[in-house]
Amino acid sequence: MSSVNEPKPCALCRDEVPLGFEFTMAFQPIVDMRDRSVYAYESLIRGVDGSSAASILDQVTDRNRYTFDQACRVTAVEMASRLGVTCYLSINFLPNAVYQASTCIRATLMAAERCNFPTDRLIFEITENERPDQAHLKHIVVEYKRQGFKTAFDDFGAGYAGLNLLSEFQPDIIKLDMALVRDIDHDPIRQAIVLGLLDICRALRIEVIAEGIEQIGELQMLQSMGLHLFQGFLFAHPGFEQLPAIHWPDVG
Repeated sequence: MSSVNEPKPCALCRDEVPLGFEFTMAFQPIVDMRDRSVYAYESLIRGVDGSSAASILDQVTDRNRYTFDQACRVTAVEMASRLGVTCYLSINFLPNAVYQASTCIRATLMAAERCNFPTDRLIFEITENERPDQAHLKHIVVEYKRQGFKTAFDDFGAGYAGLNLLSEFQPDIIKLDMALVRDIDHDPIRQAIVLGLLDICRALRIEVIAEGIEQIGELQMLQSMGLHLFQGFLFAHPGFEQLPAIHWPDVG
């Protein structure tokens, strides 16, 4: 585990702005269909009354973005540890809230050490709609890999810059956007696009997760392409402050 004593805190850590609202987490599994195991749990923001992530994100401003990002990481680690997560824990983060990658990770490292949660079991997800300039993002990805974390690009294929991002950053994981996998068993165009992406990712040794799986046909088609990591309502809805029961579909 990385030492929490390496970087010194920056001014934002010392002079933290109060968040001004409360939130909690739900957890959704990412499953490995090869052996019907749980590869990871993704931590998802929720209001304390169970309200949506959007209702919380609407309250994030330039002033409290750093505090919110730090609180999300710590809350996810603490709650996952309390719930007994032993696989990977996937945390969505805000790159624009990371000012210095080596110092802005201190709170996460301290929470992991306090909860005895291995930092090499942390995945940090970057979403399509939350990306800073490429130089800043590359610095974050390089530093997080140095620290032993996995990095993932969420919603991959939803935006225009996906392939360029692969050439620049080589994340450990990409998560195919649900728009690419929806009804893929009936759509030869989507099938061709996903097959091409899988070939590229195999060559670059990037793992691929298909998210948003809702239908057995989608699962079967993607399995036939060689995919084995999946996330979606077909397996489990997010569990509010708990790890949900998993439905393992019968695929013959």
